[in-house]
Amino acid sequence: MKKLFISAVLLVGLSVSAYAQKHPQAPPHPSKAQLVNSKANELDKRYKAEKKLILNHPLATKKMKQDQLKALNVRYQNEKKLLRAAK
Repeated sequence: MKKLFISAVLLVGLSVSAYAQKHPQAPPHPSKAQLVNSKANELDKRYKAEKKLILNHPLATKKMKQDQLKALNVRYQNEKKLLRAAK
């Protein structure tokens, strides 16, 4: 009887402590506009970094740099259009 009482109290205590542990709340989901803005900021940073790399390349000729910048600008504009369409 004594063992039954001890095991029952122990079981109740463990179940109460397990129930009492709260799970942390999930962080709030960002809105669609916030996601689009963060993606646009990342796109701008990446564009500026790539442009800087192209312009500062020591071996590329002026014509090669112009061609690479044109391609970069076209790609950047297409990605911006996609982001605007997502809004």
